[in-house]
Amino acid sequence: MTVITNGSAAANQRPANVNAIGLAKADYKGLESTLCNGCGHDSISAQIINVCYELGLRPERIVKFSGIGCSSKSPAYFLSRSFGFNALHGRMPSVAQGALMANHHLIGLGVSGDGDTGSIGIGQFLHLIRRNLHMVYIVENNGVYGLTKGQFSATSDLGQELKHAGVNEFPPLDLCHLAITAGCEFVARSFAGDPKQVSEILKAAFSHRGTAVIDIISPCVTFNNREESTKSYSWGKTHDERVNDFGFVMSQEEIQVEYEPGEVKEVEMFDGSRILLKKLDGSHDPTDKDAALRLLREAHDNQLFITGLLYVNKSRPNLAEVYHLGDTPLAYLPESKLRPSPESLQAILREMM
Repeated sequence: MTVITNGSAAANQRPANVNAIGLAKADYKGLESTLCNGCGHDSISAQIINVCYELGLRPERIVKFSGIGCSSKSPAYFLSRSFGFNALHGRMPSVAQGALMANHHLIGLGVSGDGDTGSIGIGQFLHLIRRNLHMVYIVENNGVYGLTKGQFSATSDLGQELKHAGVNEFPPLDLCHLAITAGCEFVARSFAGDPKQVSEILKAAFSHRGTAVIDIISPCVTFNNREESTKSYSWGKTHDERVNDFGFVMSQEEIQVEYEPGEVKEVEMFDGSRILLKKLDGSHDPTDKDAALRLLREAHDNQLFITGLLYVNKSRPNLAEVYHLGDTPLAYLPESKLRPSPESLQAILREMM
């Protein structure tokens, strides 16, 4: 196991009930959940609260985005001090791009579902990745439309049988495979029933300087928790095969890491932060794009449940960098910088006469 200790004197003097910026965990909570008891989405919300608290992210700098569905209700249950926008079904990426281009200093956090992303919103999802918008994009994937009473989604298993929907005749989409082929440079998969892994992946995703996609299998306890479903708690717990295990290390903190030689692989993130990967079997390199695609194809063909950091890279600039946005966000520029003066417009009109 990778052991991470903090050697910072300032951290040792910090009160136990607050984080690095002086906030308590209660400052990161939201409303009481109205989702079904045992819903995997609530476990994910709890880890978002823990991670933002532990990383010392200021809630007012985080902006939450969602679409439609049970998953898109969950942003109400965390970070009540953060701004949020509940968009139309499948249209969350457009809203996120508008907000994060207007103020590229904000921390974008999108929460979507397998229907919101894999069905009506798949076009926007792929173009968001292609543009490499700087945000964390979580897919709470339960393979069913829970909010509208249990129809099949784009990630439902082939041959899956549901009480009211019958038998699914169509193969599922693999959202991680789609993300990698579309150019995403941070792709991970996890299981809502494994909060430790979800937590570490989230920490790493928040440090990535582009689009970070996390597909989290999140069982629907009401409509899709049968033992044969690959989106159920029982399946996830008995079939989970980790390709790696890692601890996230903030680059600005003085740390000591204890580990056995040959067990840890270091991956530097875009902003200089690091992920330490502990290989379980030494077979998967998350910096190898072809290896990640092969792994996902094999998992699909053999119905394996692969979790962990599947692919990470840092070669592409994010959208704000492509457009060379300056230090001052567009939202804070004065009117004189955002629109031409009447004199300049008159000069253009005279040239056209």
